[in-house]
Amino acid sequence: MTDIQALILDHVRKYHRERDQGREFIPGETPLPPSGAVLDEDDRAALVEAALNLRIATGSVAEQFERAFAATVGRRKAHLTNSGSSANLLALTALTQRELGDRRLRPGDEVVTVAAGFPTTVHPIVQNGLIPVFVDIELGTYNTTVDRVAAAIGPRTRAIMIAHALGNPFPVAEIADLATEHGLFLVEDNCDAVGSTYRGRPTGSFGDMSTVSFYPAHHLTSGEGGCVLTDNVRLSKVVESLRDWGRDCWCLPGHNDTCRRRFSQQFGTLPFGYDHKYTFSRIGYNLKTTDLQAALGLSQLAKLTDFGAARRRNWQRLREGLDGVPGLLLPRATPNSDPSWFGFLLTVRPGAPFSRTAILQYLESRRIGTRMLFSGNLIRQPAYQDVAYRVSGDLTNSDIVTERTFWIGVYPGLTTEMIDYMSASIREFVSGRR
Repeated sequence: MTDIQALILDHVRKYHRERDQGREFIPGETPLPPSGAVLDEDDRAALVEAALNLRIATGSVAEQFERAFAATVGRRKAHLTNSGSSANLLALTALTQRELGDRRLRPGDEVVTVAAGFPTTVHPIVQNGLIPVFVDIELGTYNTTVDRVAAAIGPRTRAIMIAHALGNPFPVAEIADLATEHGLFLVEDNCDAVGSTYRGRPTGSFGDMSTVSFYPAHHLTSGEGGCVLTDNVRLSKVVESLRDWGRDCWCLPGHNDTCRRRFSQQFGTLPFGYDHKYTFSRIGYNLKTTDLQAALGLSQLAKLTDFGAARRRNWQRLREGLDGVPGLLLPRATPNSDPSWFGFLLTVRPGAPFSRTAILQYLESRRIGTRMLFSGNLIRQPAYQDVAYRVSGDLTNSDIVTERTFWIGVYPGLTTEMIDYMSASIREFVSGRR
């Protein structure tokens, strides 16, 4: 680092500290969003340093982040992408490629998934001409169960793709065993659960592939961004190719002739010796990230443990503060799990003397941000009215979530005072409507 760079970064840190001063919490006036990024002077300096070095494309910083993040989750390979939704698309699309032989997913094959969740867990199934098979969830954990997934497996089922609900792990070890027993692929959507564990293992380490989002709302942020992780070297190469235009070459950016056969191979009906760097073996995309984003991600990764502790602490304080409040079903952790919570889910019970809309309007009037459990029952969304799908069993709880469930924040930017204000506001609302 040059002297002038060091001076610039020193001023960047001072600038951050000055901007960060005097942010007093005023109940009813200070917005309390349900999620958000927590960024410190190290994050600001990391971004500026990358900008000073003109790290405008993917490169060495992205490679460093991939290695560090793979080690954190306990996987061999990590591939950064431009979003968590792109990560889901890449993971599912990789399972349709010819390298997998008879196991590859083909149009009309089925993928078991959950009806209530974020839509881009399911969209890649449809986008690849496959059939989503929807299963219900249980209230409280808001995850599906092994029995529901097992009952959904049919003669055309080839894969399972499920997300951990708001940081709360689904029974992933048992569902991974079920997938192995039936010869199915498992894609583990870990976008909302980085730092969570199930039976002592990190979520994201169980499936054939797992995915992560680094959007500002999530556990770590790189601005926009995501990641596909796997232990399978073959799948890793396929994901990388699909992400990078569908190219056959695996040279790192700025490198040439890694295979030592750049001009001495035959592909398709191309002339012998056609440049391997411009040989395309798949119908791919360009879904790469940049070193600017990776620099921020690396800085954030150092704080993952502290972020997880804050999320758990805020969730537990809300749970204790709302214990016994009539008319509301409180959330619970999946057995054998230690969630790094993404949010605090609440469901208005049948017969409660208030509606979800009424409590949402009250909380929003007090500057407490609220959200639905994403799409609710996805088959009730406009986008799915003309989509081919199958439903296994009923979707009773998914409908309840659509009509009566919401969540509030636990992210690390919320202080104890803010959390107590949130629980007191809910108690005040409910006590006035008995």
